[in-house]
Amino acid sequence: MPEKFAKPTPKIEKSKIGVLLLNLGTPDATDYWSMRRYLKEFLWDKRVIETPRLLWWFVLNFIILTFRPNKSGALYKKIWDMEKDDSPLRLISLSQGKKLQQRLGEEIIVDVAMRYGNPSTADRLNALKNQGCDRILLAPLYPQYSAPTTASANDKAFDVLKTMRWQPAIRTLPPYFDQPLYINALAKSVLTGIKTLGFEPEILLTSYHGMPQSYVDAGDPYFDQCHKTSSLLAKKLGWDEKRIVLAFQSRFGPEEWLKPYTDETLVALAKNGTKNI
Repeated sequence: MPEKFAKPTPKIEKSKIGVLLLNLGTPDATDYWSMRRYLKEFLWDKRVIETPRLLWWFVLNFIILTFRPNKSGALYKKIWDMEKDDSPLRLISLSQGKKLQQRLGEEIIVDVAMRYGNPSTADRLNALKNQGCDRILLAPLYPQYSAPTTASANDKAFDVLKTMRWQPAIRTLPPYFDQPLYINALAKSVLTGIKTLGFEPEILLTSYHGMPQSYVDAGDPYFDQCHKTSSLLAKKLGWDEKRIVLAFQSRFGPEEWLKPYTDETLVALAKNGTKNI
């Protein structure tokens, strides 16, 4: 046996498993500069906006980030939790993390991070590692896979991993658009909501966040997975699939987005005589 050895590596603690819930993100406040920081990080993501960088840099910095922060801030104020002075998305996400921690017990450490804004992916991924997690599940909170959401969330985490000398083992949560537990939860939510209405809906409108049509044309499975979710929901509810209408909302810019559009669909349903949606 040699008398001298190299310097010892860091102390190896008992192996722990971490789960990092990844959500989209939120501004820290609704004022102009907070909104500007958030929108800049969000809209500069190549996964979100695939426009050539030089052109998009000009549009983003000289047009969008000049005028949109005030407009977006006013919209955020309508949903902002004034009592806690925080975004509902952050509050709900943190609550989900706490409840999942209670469900999984002390053997697994659960944390929550945002792709854009705070708590940041870098901060929380490092926190899990510093707590001794050598195996971490990245869990993007998007049932249907898409490059601008699921892939972007994973990208950010892997960017953090590039800075680590001692990396934990990583697994990523696959999309769960067709998982029975998810479909059951949707059905339960729908039935609970219907009970609060003063009518029986003729149509259930399932409105998903949209994306440019070109992204799906390039191979993104999001459109098909949304259709599958709505179809499985109809089956779980025991409804004819024609009673569930699928549409897409929140289009941005002049490019064609996934159709049908939610606003146009609502108008068309009304014109066709549908009264209860």
